[in-house]
Amino acid sequence: MTSYLPKINWSTLTIIFYLLCALPQSLSPKPPILSKKYLNKSPGRVIRTCCAFGSDLRYVGIPFARRNDIMDRDNLGLHQFLGGKYEENGIIYTKHGGFIDIGHLRDYADWTAYLYNQIKMHKKVLNETTIKLGAEGGKKSLSFNVPEIMEEVDYLNLAGSIAYDLSLWHEIATYFGVSLIPIILPEKFSSFSPEDVYSNLLGTIIGMMAIESDKDYNIAVTTILEEVMDKLGAVEDIEDSYIAMNKVESIWWDSKKPLPGKKFLLKRNLDTEKELLPWLVESESDSIAYSLPKPTERIRQMYHLTLKLNEKFPLEDILPERETRKVTQHDFSAFVSYIKYTDKKEEEESMNLTKKRAKKRYVTFLQFIKNDRNRISK
Repeated sequence: MTSYLPKINWSTLTIIFYLLCALPQSLSPKPPILSKKYLNKSPGRVIRTCCAFGSDLRYVGIPFARRNDIMDRDNLGLHQFLGGKYEENGIIYTKHGGFIDIGHLRDYADWTAYLYNQIKMHKKVLNETTIKLGAEGGKKSLSFNVPEIMEEVDYLNLAGSIAYDLSLWHEIATYFGVSLIPIILPEKFSSFSPEDVYSNLLGTIIGMMAIESDKDYNIAVTTILEEVMDKLGAVEDIEDSYIAMNKVESIWWDSKKPLPGKKFLLKRNLDTEKELLPWLVESESDSIAYSLPKPTERIRQMYHLTLKLNEKFPLEDILPERETRKVTQHDFSAFVSYIKYTDKKEEEESMNLTKKRAKKRYVTFLQFIKNDRNRISK
């Protein structure tokens, strides 16, 4: 059976997607105008409650309920900073970017806008500034170590890089049990799902593009999102997104497992390359995947996203030399490696258990045949 995992045809190397020359080039970006209400309090760790990968999903203990987060390309609506009734969110399949989670995309565009405003507001004393960012598995804070002389474009890249790291932490935290409704609705089933990280990074780039534009932030995001969907080859009909999702059922996700079962998700996108490659359903030679450039290490060295972790995280196994429970964005790769190792171990244990059960059934069957023959011979 075809795996449908991303394949690169190196003779026609996957191109880096700059989204209409999206990497910031302007010397004087114009930040969105945010009220004191938004500037004095960071966005919540969950802004828009969207979306679950898959289609026609069931819930544990609710036999007749079904969930579908797939949406129509024409129903995006008008973007609103931190969400609102005029926008629609869901999952859309694109020919060059795979599945796109519009809710995640909007969230990290907004995080980028919020962070850029904070950076510009504290620009003169940035290295003496600490910004509190709420809690997610532990209290989050942000401090800076920027050089004395910076180009304006670096401030914008700085906001996008921090937003992307925040998105990575959200995926890591949900894997270890951090959720909006603990115990009742664990979110491990959605951690690093195939479309998440690509959608997050795409959102930060769109956020930077919107800040660079001379339009109102919400109008800019709305316009750019439409253009990006065209650029990525978003399918026109909602039925085409359903078809794409069903093609990877039992490969990337399991329709037989109700939410929030941890075995619902069969494949996690734990990408570790410098460029982020989307997972495409179709693997024909003309289906070119548009990769996204990740934030550079030069920019990531200019800040510390610090988290003081609670006991949900087995830090002694992930970072055994660490004497405190404080981590930064530079430790995230260790968490991702641990998740890869844990998932592989769980998969092997599941396969071994399946083999043991099959062997036990076979032995039982042979014993039944033997007893039946003995009975007949008597």
